[in-house]
Amino acid sequence: MEKRLFTSECVTNGHPDKVADNISDAILDACLAQDPGSRVACETMVTTNFCLICGEITTKAVVDYPAVAREAIRRIGYVYPDAGFDADTVEIQCRIHTQSADIALGTNDEVGGAGDQGMMFGGACTQTPELMPLPAALSRALSNRLTECVASNDLLRPDGKTQVTVEYDKDGKVVGIDTVVVSIMHSAAFEIEELRKYIRQGVIAPVLKNYGFSIDDVRHIHINPTGNFVIGGPNGDTGLTGRKIIVDTYGGYFSHGGGAFSGKDPTKVDRSGAYMARYMAKNLVAAGLAKQVQVQLAYAIGVAEPVSVRVDSYGTGKISDEDMTALLRKTCDLTPAGIIRKLNLRQPIYAATAFEGHFGVADRPWEQTDLASVLKELSGI
Repeated sequence: MEKRLFTSECVTNGHPDKVADNISDAILDACLAQDPGSRVACETMVTTNFCLICGEITTKAVVDYPAVAREAIRRIGYVYPDAGFDADTVEIQCRIHTQSADIALGTNDEVGGAGDQGMMFGGACTQTPELMPLPAALSRALSNRLTECVASNDLLRPDGKTQVTVEYDKDGKVVGIDTVVVSIMHSAAFEIEELRKYIRQGVIAPVLKNYGFSIDDVRHIHINPTGNFVIGGPNGDTGLTGRKIIVDTYGGYFSHGGGAFSGKDPTKVDRSGAYMARYMAKNLVAAGLAKQVQVQLAYAIGVAEPVSVRVDSYGTGKISDEDMTALLRKTCDLTPAGIIRKLNLRQPIYAATAFEGHFGVADRPWEQTDLASVLKELSGI
């Protein structure tokens, strides 16, 4: 039987790029909490005990950006002076100005156009209960479990990475787990073999069990394969907002349009369009119209309606891809304003997406399957 391997990775909140994402989204939430109409495009850079916050923010909110950043860093767990990046001592500088007047002309509430051109993708499949690809779901679950362990174990530090390789048969059915890789920053006092035992029993085994697998069935497991991981986080590598776009979506299993999410208010279709594409793809799969679906949207700056909508069911659809596309066009308002209304996106919900993940989390508005029954009825299947 022909088999193939597919690998996805994820990172913890203490990874330098995720630290930057968390700060940017925390600032976005702080603005939206006071002014739901805030226009935010916040970019963050972090390095050894230094944080630079830049971007375009137009808001009526009064926000202490450094204070918000420090609280985000503290929540992540950088509270150790020996980590080289500490919530209380990090130097923070801000370079923020208002949104370009030219962009505002085409994206104000009267015009309601997209905040930029671009294409967005959303995907769903039947590999997991949350309708996510298994490699992406497992690597995300491992990272989130690491975050829980960091909060309860003083010998662990926030920076970490996970990676999962899943084996499929020629028909795309999951056969098993080939490889699991986990790397986690730690105190010098945590002896490496004890760390590996702790991660194997406390992280990998329970996560695999939740998805119906046994750790004994995994062919290869690598835990901190280079040995000690004491120097990490922003002290070990510079972090930037928006550098983990594949981690933020489907682990490479579905396509990505290239636009990052964090730090952007919902008038930016890089974010809201990708969320809507996930919503539509998930509802098509939940309706039983296909086992695997990818939805593409594309927009022109300042234009409200998408320039294209496309469904690809990879040959798994019970109706044609063209018919599924027509159903989405009929049932969904795909203008930026329509997406914002449908998914209730003008609320401070974004820090949680940077912290826990954007997709596959049940309480996200774009993860709801309320459209599935409508799509099924209209399809006639």
